[in-house]
Amino acid sequence: MCCEINTCASNYATEHALEKHLSRRRIHELLEIASAGDNISRIVDVGLIILILLSVISIVLESVQVINDSYHVYFYWFEVVSVFIFTLEYVLRIWSCVDSPNNIKSKSSYLMLRIRYSFSFSAVIDLLAILPFYFMMFGLFGNADMRFLRSFRLLRIFKLTRYSAAFDVLNVVFKENLRAFGAAFFILLVVMLLAASGMYYFEHEAQPKEFSSILASMWWAFTTLTTVGYGDVTPITGAGKSFGALITVVGVGMVALPTAILASAFSEQLRLRTNKYENLADRAYEDGILTTNEKEELESLREELGIGKAVAEQILANEEKRVTSSKINQEDNKCPHCGYKIVVTNEDCSIPLIKAI
Repeated sequence: MCCEINTCASNYATEHALEKHLSRRRIHELLEIASAGDNISRIVDVGLIILILLSVISIVLESVQVINDSYHVYFYWFEVVSVFIFTLEYVLRIWSCVDSPNNIKSKSSYLMLRIRYSFSFSAVIDLLAILPFYFMMFGLFGNADMRFLRSFRLLRIFKLTRYSAAFDVLNVVFKENLRAFGAAFFILLVVMLLAASGMYYFEHEAQPKEFSSILASMWWAFTTLTTVGYGDVTPITGAGKSFGALITVVGVGMVALPTAILASAFSEQLRLRTNKYENLADRAYEDGILTTNEKEELESLREELGIGKAVAEQILANEEKRVTSSKINQEDNKCPHCGYKIVVTNEDCSIPLIKAI
């Protein structure tokens, strides 16, 4: 009898754990970018995107004094509702992150996986998007100026980055080309220091207030090298103007260097993603038929990689054309009488022979 009770209890615990695991995985699927065919997840994505946009628009309109005086109550309650939803989203994301594809095979504990996720870029943005509300609600900053905290709410716009494949590409570009960007900015910093030192030497006596030190001259060097040129500080001596003209020409190349690295790396990532989609399309068309499951898999990959529909359709059209052309070529090599494939051989014979197999 005791054994039966223990067995029932064990089975119940197993079923309960499995049900909890499935529900947690489903919540993770709902909160992540919707896969092809998952309409409920897509509705959740669209709802969160709309809420983020409305929240940012509300913050911007709230800064207009006339509008804020008339609709202050509506702004407040909309903020309360949106923060509640964002807080629930944040908690559920941390709870369900252990079921992400990257963590399923991980040997780390659930606690460590959740702590690791809480320090990720998207999780930090989610946290910063709701913290100002709780700081103001509980008065943690006392009588400090709340405008500083309110401005932090605009960080919610970065919550949209998880739904943008372009930002994902940009993130990969920065990670893989970090050293190249670091070298470019180091060169820019060195040139900026030399420009500030030279302008201080040429203009200090003529303009002791504007170019009082090399540190003060850094402002002129920064605006000139970045080709912004506000015009609030300008050289007036002949030597200073000549040096300034030289620095302006150098500045064009300095700004173009990191821009060129970014553009080149971005294009390379797009090419790699297109190749990845082409490889999957090639495998899908191996049997000459594109099944429903293969279409869903291709559509899911297209959305994940951020490839446009027109580009994807062109790739699929090329693959279909290639398969059709291959079939025609194979049919042309068959004997019109027996239907067997014709193979041209020249083995141990100086005269080409044609045989049907």
